[in-house]
Amino acid sequence: EDPRPDFRLSRESFVVLLNLLNQDRRHGWGATIETLVFLFWLASGTSYRVVSRVFGMPRSTVHDIVHRVTEDVVAILHQVIHLPKTPEEMEVVSRGFAGLARHRAFMKAAGAIDGCHIRIKAPSGPDGQCYRNRKLFPSIILQAVCDHQGRFIDTYVGWPGSVHDSRVLRHSPLYRQSAYPPPGHFILADGGYPCLQHPLPLITPYKRVVQGVGAQRFNSHHSRARCIIERAFGMMKTRFRTIFLKALEVHHTFVPHVIIACTILHNICLSAGDIVVQDDELEDDAPEDEGEAGLEAVSGALWRDQLSAEVSALEEVPPDHNYC
Repeated sequence: EDPRPDFRLSRESFVVLLNLLNQDRRHGWGATIETLVFLFWLASGTSYRVVSRVFGMPRSTVHDIVHRVTEDVVAILHQVIHLPKTPEEMEVVSRGFAGLARHRAFMKAAGAIDGCHIRIKAPSGPDGQCYRNRKLFPSIILQAVCDHQGRFIDTYVGWPGSVHDSRVLRHSPLYRQSAYPPPGHFILADGGYPCLQHPLPLITPYKRVVQGVGAQRFNSHHSRARCIIERAFGMMKTRFRTIFLKALEVHHTFVPHVIIACTILHNICLSAGDIVVQDDELEDDAPEDEGEAGLEAVSGALWRDQLSAEVSALEEVPPDHNYC
């Protein structure tokens, strides 16, 4: 029987997850049962009451199991979500993005970045207002970078919804450590981010007010490749739709742990060939207006112009890619 309707993971994905957790439960309910409780909790919209009734456990037991397994899943973060480790892996990613963009000018793309708002129950007190985003619902922001296949390779979560994407970016380890991407490579971003060369190479589309066929053509290829991050978010939200369609019914300090666990499960499922079709009804996060890049930033506008010139000079599709 297919476990996906109840647990949102295929049998293959579940086996991979258990092997990664590698938990020897000498007490409690055992690793398999506890992991199933956790997955059913995610699939049921984080309802302790529903899980308690289905598994015949006290709510307090369900609560303890969910928190314990969530932390176990978060602990395997760096085994599942990581940057390309070798030049060969980097080349696969870059060629993949060139294939998505359908142009060799994007052969140095190393990822696509975006932010995603996760609905939460607003904390009580004066701090609650800072979680209210520009769409006026309380949220916590997930910033993520994915590869050409929609696998997350970097995640950063926890900022209140009122904070601009570019500010979240500037405080992220990805930006501050300048360790990725490799020299000569760049990350694709939407117009809500600044176009940068340093400290983090980000290539954004031209503004809509910019006229000219060259800019429009560049934007078209850029969008083809960049939208993989939107598809990655869409697949994750579709898999765990009961979590992402309404406010998470957990304390706001626990939300980042739940979200990171979902990103880890997303990658595990992709690696196991456990794919879900994105639900078009899910709400997209529209790009924000470009924020301040920071005084230490070096503009990437000239680099973007060079890429645009490459696109205009020769319209071509990279070899070894099969487009359906």
